[in-house]
Amino acid sequence: MARKKNKTAAIDPEYLKKQHDSLVRRHRQVIYLNDREIAAIERYCDMFKVQTRASFFREAIMEKVISELEDNHPTLF
Repeated sequence: MARKKNKTAAIDPEYLKKQHDSLVRRHRQVIYLNDREIAAIERYCDMFKVQTRASFFREAIMEKVISELEDNHPTLF
């Protein structure tokens, strides 16, 4: 008995390139922390085994930004 071939639509390589390019991080931001803040960050990273602080900061910042934007969305009335 012959098997039917699954015809799956291939994703356009140009689309994948645009998708990848949109996720590339090009904008650098620098923050300064005082001694107490960096000690708290180091303790947190040690306690919860955070491997990369950059992704930790990025996730924490974006979580705060997105929640604030959702809470303060414009209303019609």
